[in-house]
Amino acid sequence: QVQLVESGGGLVQPGGSLRLSCAASGIIFDNAAMNWYRQAPGKQRELVATITSGGNTNYLESVKGRFTISRDNAKKMVYLQMNSLKSEDTAVYYCNRDRIPLAWGQGTQVTVSS
Repeated sequence: QVQLVESGGGLVQPGGSLRLSCAASGIIFDNAAMNWYRQAPGKQRELVATITSGGNTNYLESVKGRFTISRDNAKKMVYLQMNSLKSEDTAVYYCNRDRIPLAWGQGTQVTVSS
């Protein structure tokens, strides 16, 4: 069964940190590039970060230097470490496979507010 399950979101103050996790099942994970996306209220979903099968990464300009994407192939997990969070980072965060997306998971809510 193909499934993506995101977790780790929550309410955090500006300047705080969160670590998001994405568990993938039912796919050949090792050779798949994986992405984190986010969707803020009233806005389209946007690509936040990508990690290739070889570990190369790419980031949305506004999160460079603050977010770090990583993966654990043995566990079929993708992570997003988010530091120095800003109110504009508030969104539902999703993970998915690059190029050929899978069915979307439920996402995890990140709210940055004082």
